[in-house]
Amino acid sequence: MESPSNNNSVVVVSPGGVGPVKPIQAPQQQQQNHKRPAGDTENDGPYTSSKKKQKTPQPKNAVCALNELKTGAVYKVISQTGPTHAPIFTMVVQVDGQCYEGKGRTKKMAKHAAAELALRNIVQFRNSSEVHQAINAAVQGGVGGVGGFSVEPDFTSDVTEKDLMNAFKACPQEPKAMNKFMDKGPVAIINELYPGVVYKCVADNGESYAKFTVSVTIDGESFEGTGPSKKLAKAAASKAALAKLRNVHSSSFHMPMITKMPQSHMKFGNWQEQLSLPQTLADKIGKLVNQKFSELMQNKPQHARRKVLAGIVQTQGQQCDIICVTTGTKCVSGEHLSVSGRALNDCHAEVIARRCLCEYLYNQLKLHTEDKQSESIFEPGPKGFKLKDGIQFHLYINTAPCGDARIFSPHEDSDSVDKHPNRRARGQLRTKIESGEGTIPVKTSESIQTWDGVLMGQRLLTMSCSDKIARWNVLGIQGSLLSHFIEPIYFHSIVLGSLLNPSHMYRAVCGRIENTIQGLPPPYRLNKPLMSLITSSEVRQPGKAPNYSVNWTTGQLEAEIINCTTGKDELGKPSRISKQGLFGKFHYLLSQLDTITDVDKTICTNYLDAKASVQNYALAKHQLKDAFARAQLGCWVKKPMEQDMFEVSV
Repeated sequence: MESPSNNNSVVVVSPGGVGPVKPIQAPQQQQQNHKRPAGDTENDGPYTSSKKKQKTPQPKNAVCALNELKTGAVYKVISQTGPTHAPIFTMVVQVDGQCYEGKGRTKKMAKHAAAELALRNIVQFRNSSEVHQAINAAVQGGVGGVGGFSVEPDFTSDVTEKDLMNAFKACPQEPKAMNKFMDKGPVAIINELYPGVVYKCVADNGESYAKFTVSVTIDGESFEGTGPSKKLAKAAASKAALAKLRNVHSSSFHMPMITKMPQSHMKFGNWQEQLSLPQTLADKIGKLVNQKFSELMQNKPQHARRKVLAGIVQTQGQQCDIICVTTGTKCVSGEHLSVSGRALNDCHAEVIARRCLCEYLYNQLKLHTEDKQSESIFEPGPKGFKLKDGIQFHLYINTAPCGDARIFSPHEDSDSVDKHPNRRARGQLRTKIESGEGTIPVKTSESIQTWDGVLMGQRLLTMSCSDKIARWNVLGIQGSLLSHFIEPIYFHSIVLGSLLNPSHMYRAVCGRIENTIQGLPPPYRLNKPLMSLITSSEVRQPGKAPNYSVNWTTGQLEAEIINCTTGKDELGKPSRISKQGLFGKFHYLLSQLDTITDVDKTICTNYLDAKASVQNYALAKHQLKDAFARAQLGCWVKKPMEQDMFEVSV
């Protein structure tokens, strides 16, 4: 683009394309009252002589001019739209607490466009002519906008430009001492901040995914990290040190700082403080789960192989207690679906972990029947029981849950822009594949499954773990039966061992229905758990997933091994955490706590009726399914009702 030659104007390019033509004073006019030295020609610039023409300084480009005017300007790439062969980048520069946005076909062009806009807004303060020259040079170079045409926003993107700008403003700014380091790896940062520190390999006999343990001591405090190699373990130890000493989250080294976060959190500033656990607590939770699993597998080494590991940790103040540990990635085969509630339908680690937690909650309520209230985590509430103050539950998973949270999650070292070809399907409800791995989007025709259809070979569908976690964030993790006795319980946080992308994770577990969920009966609500990534990030394990699932709940002597295909243990016996097993615990409490709760025993002999009789829970579940439907994300798929039409075994 070139300025018209017949007037003193320059084309000012806005982030969205070409803006209005604004007149500015040309440098030649600014100097017209100065006396020319004798011999100057008409085409010579000011202060040049006919004897020796002085070299005219070239105007600085917009980025250089801005860097001289305002030191410490921070640039961020916040989005990439358009096709792969013709991308359009959007970049924001932050100056004096203000953000300015520019677009371009390359990151360099977008950076110049952002700098131009910033310069126009600070021109009133100093060096007006230099700023205009810089903008003019940038326009002549074609870096403003995208070749002179307006750029339309990508309405298929999860994050609007307004959201991204707000997110940038909310993005935490590291101290200046850290800013210059953040493009480097954690080990390099530690070496520059703390010269002379010594790393030691303290163990080399762990599992393949955490074979080495490296320790580093800084200012008298030791920090450890694990990994499949010494290099990765060393990096993990450095991250742990930075988290404690410099408040740098582990996720800072794996993902872009700018992600779509809820407006209610962004306005408070540092989203990592608002939406993340303290790094030391997240690491402690991950360590407790991994250590307990290793301990359990010492006597069962043949079942130590796994793809997904999950566990739940209970905290109260500084105290942390491991509640359960589980593994598994598969679901029951349709031919083994049980009409008596004796088979585990879903053996994915996260789902089994919640069932183990339910077992733990039943055992805690049982303490009240034995006059051991002081040992219980529950205390009497307005209706039944509630958790004692300060008790929180944290879900740990070694990777992002299957479904919406994982299908779109980039690997930790990928670019900040999501280029997934199916991005228009973000948020869609998904189902697991029978006796296999992976998920597929739901279809309207598949929302109802029939018993005879399954027996005739119809594929058995089970909702993805991302969808089930989203369900727990509305209905609670206690399920319908326990809702007869206790108030809803929600996870305080979800800690991942790898593949945490805050934007995708937030959307999957609560964000996709936050604008459509309505009419929830108190005390049900939309829970928004904290999300964190451990420093000793787990490396993906190659090989085929095993066909068994391991589960252990506190109080058990050893882990239980379940055949994922049959949903029962290795001897063909039902699991203690099967529907039938937990229904038996429910009936025991019903007979012992009848003076505390107003449960109608006559309608609770049948499992299906016992679940449906909790009216507020049933209403909340109806509103949850409606919220997904209103968001046009698909219909919740339910298994044949015949599987729940059983009575408690005696």
